[in-house]
Formats: sequence, C-alpha cells, structure tokens
Amino acid sequence: MNRTFMRKIYDRLMTLVLCLFALLLVAVIGAVAVYLIRNGAEALSWEFLSEPPKDGMLAGGILTPLVGTMQLVLVSMGGALPVGIMTGLYFAEYAKDTWIVRLMRISIRSLAGVPSVIFGLFGLSLFVVFMQFGSCLLSAGLTLACLSLPLVVTVAEQAFLSVPQDYRDASYALGATKYQTIIKVVLPSAASTIITGAILAVGRVAGETAPIMFTGAAYFAPEIAKSVFSQVMALPYHIYVLATSATDPEAAAPIEYGAILVLIGLVMGTSAVGVIARARLAERNGR
Repeated sequence: MNRTFMRKIYDRLMTLVLCLFALLLVAVIGAVAVYLIRNGAEALSWEFLSEPPKDGMLAGGILTPLVGTMQLVLVSMGGALPVGIMTGLYFAEYAKDTWIVRLMRISIRSLAGVPSVIFGLFGLSLFVVFMQFGSCLLSAGLTLACLSLPLVVTVAEQAFLSVPQDYRDASYALGATKYQTIIKVVLPSAASTIITGAILAVGRVAGETAPIMFTGAAYFAPEIAKSVFSQVMALPYHIYVLATSATDPEAAAPIEYGAILVLIGLVMGTSAVGVIARARLAERNGR
C-alpha cells in the first residue's frame, strides 16, 4: 500500500514537472512571437510584399527575396524528393540486410547531423566550381537538396516500412507484380507520412542561410531571377544582411523584423497545407 501510494506521488510529481516544462516552452515561444510582432507588424502591408527592396534595402519591400525563397524551395524539393523517395524505396523494398546496406544507412543518418555550412562548402566545390554552374539559383537549390536528402530518405524509408505486409500479400495474391504493388498499394499508403517528411524538409530549406551564401544568394538583386543560372535573393540571407550590414540599422530594423514574420508565416503556411493534405490522404487510405 505504501509502495502504491509513493508511485502515485511520483507519477503526479513527474506529470507536474513535465507540465511546467511545457508551459515554460510555450511562454518562451510566446515571448519571441510578441517581440517579433511588436517590432515588425508596422512594416507589414501589401506594398511591403509586392515591392522590391529600394534605397540600399532601407526602403521598399521584400518581393524579390520572397519570390527567391520560393524558387529555392521548388528547385531543392524538385531535386530532393524524387531521389530521396526512390532511395527510401530501395532500402525498404529491395535492399538486403548486408553490411554495405547498413553502412549506407548509417552514412545517410550521419549526414543529417552535418552543419549546414559544410553543405555550403560542398555545394561551392561541386556545383559552382567543378560542374561550372556558377553562383546561381540552380547551384543553391541543389545544395539545399543535398542538405534535405538525409531527412527525406529516412522518412521515406520509415513510411514504406510502416505499410503492413498484409497489403503487399493481398496484392500479390490478386496477381499483381512487385512494381504494380509498389505503385498501386505501397506508395499511396505511405504518401501521408512522406508528405510529413517533405514539410519538415521545406521548413529547414526555407530558413537556411549558410549553404546559399556560397552558392547563389545575392546581396542585392533588383529583379526576380528569370533563369536557374541567375543569382537569387532569399529571405534568410536578406535578413542576415539587414542585421549585419545595413548602413542605417534603425531604419532597417522594421524591414528586418517584418521579413522575419513573413518567413515564419511562409513556413507555417506551407506546413498547414501539408498537414491538411496529409490528413486527407490518411483518411482516404484509412490510416
């Protein structure tokens, strides 16, 4: 009886401690949000979103870096998602449990912990110098694709492995080939989880500064990039420039905080769309 009573006390104590930590986290996030809104809300307007930077980036809006960030996300996801999904599919459906496959898995998971600046130097060496793409949207996008590949591969593999084996067996029993089973059964069933991984990858890609500094981000570009071989402005690098190199820090502060709010809103909006799509796919597939 005494032991049962002590267990209940410990359980309630740990519940209280965890609740306090959760409240502390919410309070910190709320304080950061209030601080950003207080300093950047006055800059938000339609003109701020629809005009390019002017007067040494101390006036105008953020149209060019905003569109540039979207372009970088599209190029990077266009490279990372097909390669990452196919690699995850290979590990889940075709690869045997050999030491080479285990080494490949460990290497991919280890890449997820590599600092982003290392990917930037890798992209500079491979895409800018060796492949001679130059400092451009394509080089920066492919570098970000390499950065997000470990996450996409890991999530895709786990998504395919989570599909019940009974689904595959039922498909084979109906006379379907392995290819047909993967296309018609495995991929649709794993789609909702893969979308979650893609959302996480988009959030990381959209907020990275170090990789694009070396490979394609422009300090200032008057126009939106019209080619993958053009340099591109991006919100993370634009914010970094305003915070560290603005000729008038006080005049740049509202634009800087406004750009931060827009970047956060862009990531959250993308995440919200992905969550809705994932929920609908999961409901359709009964998972």
